[in-house]
Amino acid sequence: MATTATTHPLLETHQETLDAATRALRERSFYSRYPESPSPRVYGEGSSERGQLAHQETLNKDFEGLAEQPTTGLQVGSEQSPYGPTLGVRYPQLDVDAAMEAAQQALPAWRDAGPEVRAAVLTEVVERINARSHEMAHAVMHTSGQPFVMSFQAGGPHAQDRALEAVVVALEEQRRIPGSVTWEKPAKGDPIRMQKDYRLVPRGVALVIGCNTFPTWNAYPGIFASLATGNPVVIKPHPRAVLPLALTVQIARETLADAGFDPALVQLAAEDDGGTLAKDLALHPAVKIIDYTGGPGFGRWLETEAAGQGKLVYTEKAGLNTVVVDSTNDLKGMLGNLAFSFSLYSGQMCTAPQNVYVPATVRTDEGEMSAAEFAGKLGEAISAFTADDAKAVEILGATVNDDVRGRATDIHGLAERLGGDVVLDSRAVGHPTYPDAVVRTPALVGVDAANDAAYTQECFGPVAFVVRTEDTADSLQRFARTVAEHGGMTAAVYSTDEQVLEDAREAAADAGVALSENLTGQIFVNQTAAFSDFHGTGANPAANAAYADAAFVANRFRVITSRRHV
Repeated sequence: MATTATTHPLLETHQETLDAATRALRERSFYSRYPESPSPRVYGEGSSERGQLAHQETLNKDFEGLAEQPTTGLQVGSEQSPYGPTLGVRYPQLDVDAAMEAAQQALPAWRDAGPEVRAAVLTEVVERINARSHEMAHAVMHTSGQPFVMSFQAGGPHAQDRALEAVVVALEEQRRIPGSVTWEKPAKGDPIRMQKDYRLVPRGVALVIGCNTFPTWNAYPGIFASLATGNPVVIKPHPRAVLPLALTVQIARETLADAGFDPALVQLAAEDDGGTLAKDLALHPAVKIIDYTGGPGFGRWLETEAAGQGKLVYTEKAGLNTVVVDSTNDLKGMLGNLAFSFSLYSGQMCTAPQNVYVPATVRTDEGEMSAAEFAGKLGEAISAFTADDAKAVEILGATVNDDVRGRATDIHGLAERLGGDVVLDSRAVGHPTYPDAVVRTPALVGVDAANDAAYTQECFGPVAFVVRTEDTADSLQRFARTVAEHGGMTAAVYSTDEQVLEDAREAAADAGVALSENLTGQIFVNQTAAFSDFHGTGANPAANAAYADAAFVANRFRVITSRRHV
């Protein structure tokens, strides 16, 4: 049996962090290792300026730090910021077969290092990523279109917390298996004794396929879960969002080398827009694990074709995030909370609400109102929230692609095609710094519940539907059915009636989706907290996995037993 390392300098360095994160995971309590404020009081004087300068120095040149990767000798890269500028960063094209061979050669030493050492080394990776959070924020902003503060928070510390969470989930699952035991079975005379040794072995090379909108936040759980369980990782970014993951790979490779491991454990597979590299990599025989975030079409292909070849496939696709409105005793707080949720990053979040089910009569602290009156109030709240262009762009960000822009700029045509009516038009917002950015406020389209073809398809971006139902029971029934059939990452309910809230919980359980109740303050349905909230459930078609539960991690390693008589 190969020995497992029990000492490494980084074990002592990061033991306190791993212990604190593990406690938070077990308790599901608040824990954030990495501060979400970009303030110099937190990250040091000059941190913002250094990050911006570092970002600028990466542009319009070959990306540094990947020279030792196997390459075809060609350069790729076609990123253009949603805010306008072309990034001009060129990345070495990966020689796939040579990269797979290098990853497999790197595996044994990483496997034999053991869970504790791997966790410590990976914590060091995250610490070094955190130190470059300002640089990462600019990379995320200019590939995803997120506004800067959101890019810093979601692309930086929040993603880093999710990475650390995956590491400690993996550590906990591997700790459950003892290294060696003496097994005794009572028998006549002396008991039967056997020595049993348990060896944790990784599956093989893991592939992470990144997305355009949240390149780090959605990729880090898979990356770090696979690495923490001993698997090398090949990271295939979205062609329009390579830079954040290239920085991640650069930092990871440097850290692994400094810690005495082969940097081939982490490799970047970049490509130009329009290529087929994700499919080619997914079908490569060396790839045993696939993590994917993106559109449902390719996600379903992975779940059938790649999984059909025996590969583990974890997907997050798309769904119909739902809000059920029944009643409220804080109409102003409710409308403000929803206005923010619809506006944040122009609705370009997998957790952003899309369908708002509204009954014929809504009871509020400002009196009863019809569905039409409520929809009007919601539109007014969104308009007021996004009225100041300079402030609005810091919430809305920029639209990420032509599909999103097309829907946002043709709301009347969209409503006509779907058989709905425009409740609130989308307004163009001028960006004071980036005049080429296409920034749009959210639009609302009203539809009758019977017209379910209109609202049972994902409409990604700043478009939401106000669905007029008969009553709250009708709303809950439609909510449960549409999410069960089409998927959903989040759901919310507003009611002052405890029975309605209980019925909503039952509907959410039937649909397999997480539920938020009566959010009126500074917590929003779009957001989840690492170490406490699961992201996705794996219980509906929007995703077959959850960040980061035991099921997301434990199948990435297997246990091989050797036994002998004592």
